[in-house]
Amino acid sequence: MEGKKKLIFIVNPISGTQNKEQILNLLEERIDRELYEYKIVRTEYAGHAAEIASQAATEDTYMAVAIGGDGTINEIARALIHTQTALGIIPCGSGNGLARHLQIPMEPKKAIDIINKGNIECIDYGKINDIPFFCTCGVGFDAFVSLKFSKSGKRGLLTYLENTLHESLNYKPETYEIENEDGTMKYKAFLIACANASQYGNNAYIAPQASLSDGLMDVTILEPFTVLDVPALAFQLFNKTIDQNSRIKTFKCKKITITRSKPGVIHFDGDPIMAGDKIEVKIISQGLNVCVPHNDRKDYNVLQKASGYIGGLKPIGDAIVEDITNRNRLLLDKNKALIKKLKGKSSKK
Repeated sequence: MEGKKKLIFIVNPISGTQNKEQILNLLEERIDRELYEYKIVRTEYAGHAAEIASQAATEDTYMAVAIGGDGTINEIARALIHTQTALGIIPCGSGNGLARHLQIPMEPKKAIDIINKGNIECIDYGKINDIPFFCTCGVGFDAFVSLKFSKSGKRGLLTYLENTLHESLNYKPETYEIENEDGTMKYKAFLIACANASQYGNNAYIAPQASLSDGLMDVTILEPFTVLDVPALAFQLFNKTIDQNSRIKTFKCKKITITRSKPGVIHFDGDPIMAGDKIEVKIISQGLNVCVPHNDRKDYNVLQKASGYIGGLKPIGDAIVEDITNRNRLLLDKNKALIKKLKGKSSKK
C-alpha cells in the first residue's frame, strides 16, 4: 500500500437524485487500485460530511470525493478550503452547478475516470456573510425560491421549476443599495446574484462570463420585468446570453455590501438562510483544490462556450422555455378574452 494516494468517498445517502449504491459498485470496478487506496464513509446527520472532510485533510488525504447533491458538495468543499486535500465530485444532485461549470461529466463512470486521472487545479471561492460558497449566492427572488424549494419535501428540476413559476407571479421586487470599490448604487431589483461560477445548476447560466480563476465575482442584477419579458429571459438564461437582456445589469468586483430595508432570506449555492438587512459578499482567490478534467486552459467558462450544449443542456433549456412560453400564452389569451368580454358589455350599454 506504500506510495499509494489516499482517497475518501463521502456519500450522502439521502441527497441527490441517483442511486448511490450503484455508484459505489462502480467504484469497486473502476478505481485505479495501483494509484489509490480508498475508503467509503456515509454521512449520518447534517454537518457530518464537513467533519469527515476536515478529518481527512488533517490525515494528508489526497482527495475527498463528494457523492451527493450541491449541498453535500458545498459542505465538503467548505472543510477543504486552504488545505492540500482536493475536492473530487461524482455529481448526483438535482442541479450540479459546480460540476457542470468544471466540465465534470454527469455520468458516474466518466466522473470516476476523471478522479483516476487526478488532475488538480486551484479555484476561487466566495463568502456571503462569512459563509463559503462556490457557485452562486444572492438575495431576492432566487433566495426566496430556494427557501420554498427546501420546504417542498420533493427534489429535482420539475419541483424547482414549479416553485419558480408559481412564485414569480406574486413576488415583489425590493430596493437595494450596493456598495463596491467603485462607489454606491441603488437598484430596485427582482434578484441580485453574486457568481463565482457561471450557473445556478441545470445549465441555468445567471452569469455567463463568470470564471473560477479570475479573483472576481460577477454580479447580476435583474430589474423588475413584465410577464411579456419572461419567455426571452428564460431562453437567455439557458442560452448563456442573459447578460444581453435590457433588464439585466452586470459588473465584476472583489467585494460588495448589499443593504436592504429589512432582514430576510439569502442563499449560498442554493441553500437558504435568514440574514439581516446588510449582506457582505467577497471572493477569495485560489482557495480550493479541485479534481477536474485535464484541459490546456484553466478558464472553464471559455471551455464551456466551446463545447456548446453538452450533457442535455439544450433539451432541458428548450423544455423549460417552452413550458414558460405556454403558460404566458395562456395568461395572455385569458386577458384578451376578458378584454373582449368587457368591450362587448360596454357596447351593449
